[in-house]
Order: sequence, then C-alpha cells, then structure tokens
Amino acid sequence: MTKSGENCNTLPNLNFETHHGGEAGTVDDSDSKVKVYKPCTSRYTDYTPCQDQRRAMTFPRDNMYYRERHCPRQEEKLHCLIPAPKGYVTPFPWPKSRDYVPYANAPYKSLTVEKAIQNWIQYEGNVFRFPGGGTQFPQGADKYIDQLGSVIPIENGIVRTALDTGCGVASWGAYLWKRNVIAMSFAPRDSHEAQVQFALERGVPAVIGVLGTVKMPYPSRAFDMSHCSRCLIPWGANDGIYMKEVDRVLRPGGYWVLSGPPINWKTNYRAWQRPEEELQEEQRKIEEIAKLLCWDKKSEKGEIAIWQKRVDADSCRSAQENSGATFCKAEDPDDVWYKKMEPCVTPYSNSNRDEDSSVDVKPFPERLYAVPPRIASGSVSGVSVEEYLEDNKKWKRHVNAYKKINKIIDTGRYRNIMDMNAGLGGFAAALQSPKLWVMNVMPTIAEKNTLGVIYERGLIGIYHDWCEAFSTYPRTYDLIHANGVFSLYKNKCNFEDILLEMDRILRPEGAIIFRDEVDVLIKVKKIIGGMRYDSKLVDHEDGPLVPEKILVAVKQYWVGNSTSVQ
Repeated sequence: MTKSGENCNTLPNLNFETHHGGEAGTVDDSDSKVKVYKPCTSRYTDYTPCQDQRRAMTFPRDNMYYRERHCPRQEEKLHCLIPAPKGYVTPFPWPKSRDYVPYANAPYKSLTVEKAIQNWIQYEGNVFRFPGGGTQFPQGADKYIDQLGSVIPIENGIVRTALDTGCGVASWGAYLWKRNVIAMSFAPRDSHEAQVQFALERGVPAVIGVLGTVKMPYPSRAFDMSHCSRCLIPWGANDGIYMKEVDRVLRPGGYWVLSGPPINWKTNYRAWQRPEEELQEEQRKIEEIAKLLCWDKKSEKGEIAIWQKRVDADSCRSAQENSGATFCKAEDPDDVWYKKMEPCVTPYSNSNRDEDSSVDVKPFPERLYAVPPRIASGSVSGVSVEEYLEDNKKWKRHVNAYKKINKIIDTGRYRNIMDMNAGLGGFAAALQSPKLWVMNVMPTIAEKNTLGVIYERGLIGIYHDWCEAFSTYPRTYDLIHANGVFSLYKNKCNFEDILLEMDRILRPEGAIIFRDEVDVLIKVKKIIGGMRYDSKLVDHEDGPLVPEKILVAVKQYWVGNSTSVQ
C-alpha cells in the first residue's frame, strides 16, 4: 500500500497527543507538486460561511429568515485555511470544560456584560467560568432539572434525547449530561457573540440554528423532550407553526417544557414590563395549539409549564378532525432539507405499520443496541433486522481497529466527535462513553435516510449536505470520521471544498479518520498534503487485499499571524 508511488512520505508514527498552549510553529511544505493552501486573514477566525453576519443583514427580517442558512455561491467560497486565534489552546477535558473555557479560544466578553446578573458566564483571568445559571434558573441548572424531574421521568432512561430551542450557552444540555440525557441545543448566530461557540467549547452538542421559515434539520418523532427557557420564540404566532414543527420532531409520549413568558404572567407581567392582556392572549393561544396537537398539560408551577404529547394516535385524530386541523400532505415527514415549514399537523406515522412503533423504544442504555422500532416494523426500506445486527458487529470491529491506530480515542482527549456519514449510527454506538458524544450527520444525498433510527438508539444527529458548510463555528470538533463521504460526493462537488470545510470545523491537533476506496483516498491525501496535516494511509483491518483503506490525518497546531494572507 505504501509503495504505490503516490506520496510515499508518510510518517511512520502519527502523534495524537496535544502539546499546545503556546506559540505557533511555522510549517515547511516543500513538496512542489502539492497545492499549498495559505491561511485566511485573521478577520476570518470565526467565519461561519452559511451564517455570515454581513450576508445575513441583506435578507428580510420577517420570521427570522435572515438568521437562517444562506450559503455563499461557489465563486464566493474562501480557498484558504481558517486560522485559530493567537494563544489558542486545547479545551479542558470534560467535566472541567463544562464549567471553564479558555478565554483565548472564544475571546468575547459581551455576554459577561449583557447577562451579568443572570449568572450565565463570568470572565476570570484567562478563562470564562460558567456557573450553571440562566435567566430561568437562578438557583442553577441542576436545581431547575430537579424541578422538571418531578414531572418528567428524566432519571430512568425513558427520556434520553432532548432538543433545546434557543439554548443560550447550553447550560441546560450541559447539566443533563450527568443524568444520561443528551441534548441537541441550537441558537441563532446573533448579536450575542458566540453562544453556540461557547456551548461547543464546553463540550456540549450544539449547532447554529433558528426556528424561522424552514423545517428543522431533524427527523420526525425523534426527541423524547423539547425545551424552551425564555427562548424568545413566538410560539402562538403564525397559526402555531413553531409548535407544530416541535410536534413533528417530538416522539409520541414526549414532553414539551416552556419556562418563562408568558407562563405565570399574572405574577410577572410587571417584571417583564409587558401588558397583562398581551401575555394573557399569548398563553391562551399556546394552550389552544397544544390542545389541537393532543398535548396534555401535566404541570404548571411557577414559570414552568410541561405538556406531554399523547401516545394514542386514534383518539387524537378524531379530536383534531373535529376541530378542523389541517394535516400535512407531505409523503415523507423526514424530507426537511430547505423545505418550508407549514402550519399543518404531522400525522403520527407515515405508514400504518409503524403506527405506535416509535413509542416502543427501550430505556437507555438498552436501546443503544436493541432493534430500533423503525427497523423492526419494516418502515426503513432496505434495512432488515439482520442487516442492522450485522452493521453493529462491523462497527465494533472497525472502532477496535481505530483504537489500535489511535490509542487515545476513548481517553477523554476527544470530546466533540463528528461522523460525517453516519449510516445506522454504528460508529457512535461502538464509541458510546460518558467522556464523548458524536454528532451523527445524515448526508441529504445518502441512499437510505436512517436518521430516525439513530435517534431511536438514543443518539443524536442532523441532516446536512456536504457541498455546503456545516452550521457550526470553526474549531468545534476534536475528531472527525469520514466513512465513504468522498465516494458519495465524487460527482457532486469538489473534494477541496469538503476538505477545507472539515479543516474549518476541526480543532488544531484534532484528527480525521477517512475510510474509503484507495483511489479516492490517494486524491484526498494529496490535497491535505497542502493543508498542514500529518497523515498516514493504512490497510483495512482485514488485510491489504481489501480495496477499502483507512487514511488517518492529524491537523498541525498553528494560529493566525500577521503574515497570513487572504
């Protein structure tokens, strides 16, 4: 394999450890055949191509349209490497990272001023400290979650996947982690600098996102719980369109938590400086839409209200028809990429065969390897129970092979991990550990859409098209796994664009594992040769005759400096 004549200068041993809290070294790239990628200027340090501030301001403000994804055209894409800020260091290991983030990694103090009295974030010397407070949880996120736990079965594994809409710095998701609940948090890239960046620096799953005009990039019936704590989403507006979208992604039996305005408006309207009538009407609308969606109110205590989505679809359907609800016509409720949100109710299932199947998920961690209901009921075409079990065995074998190549995969060195082409979630399941989490990405052009299965296993993920930039800040992942990604996109978009985007979202000294056909990997290896990576091509674990190979690459440590060019 190593004597194919193409780039034989592989390193005998790659070093996966981190070394840096210091100055950047210079990189000598003397191979003239390789295109060398220059660093971008330092103003691009936090560049998020599809949520670029300047571009956003050119779009209409209605329904948060301007805060949605608007990606650059091909000719506008940057063909340079996004630099880390000076002084950049590897984040603290979890759980210390939950409470402390190095200031140099996200040097923005605006939140410490704006949210000073709310205990979100404090600046202390060379670190930010996150006390676990929030606007709605003055006694801390832990106490707040205890309050929710008196109504919602958070501790017993029944509630495993959660969605935090308008998450701030994601303290809710951060503190749910020790209760074995994994939250997908999102917030727009807005005037508060870097909320989602802080969440990811802390080691909490988060993406840049907003409830605006297009559907959320998650499958239907995915989450066990959805949460909004003073998230400023107008739930009663536009015919309840946002509540209907939350209903689409909420599993039957799942919970919706709303804390803050307008809940308990009678007591709080003065403090919120809003007219009583306005708040009363807002709550009335929310209650009305919840009823239409067959959500039963379980509790309203102080400023926290909790609803549960009914499990019995039949009793619900007749009530909805009587109240004149409009049902969504779309054939596939999981076909959401850039699709407009509609003010309609998503039927409980897309086929009668799995009418109640999504209720039958096992508690976590049992559900990680149990046969997911969507597969058991035959509603994922082309995936049988046998194939699912075989896939799990295969990924356990692959992950064991990765651990031999990179002995520190599960030591806590890598916290934020991404699987760019997640399939059935076998890679994430084989890695499952309290030290790490995996963002399972389902390419929109994948042959089979299995993201719903991934959620039924108690994992999280998102739809994405790799011809575009991912909805995250630079340097937010420690390890990226790319299985068959380049074969999948071979005739769809440039390898160079995908690799530059992977480089943007990977931390200095982070690692990439590519698994693909050998001819594809040789092309990839040549491109990353000009991108400040050390790499090594190794055989498939079943020996040199298998045409699929593994390319492992480690991003060198470097930061922006005055000599970098755009």
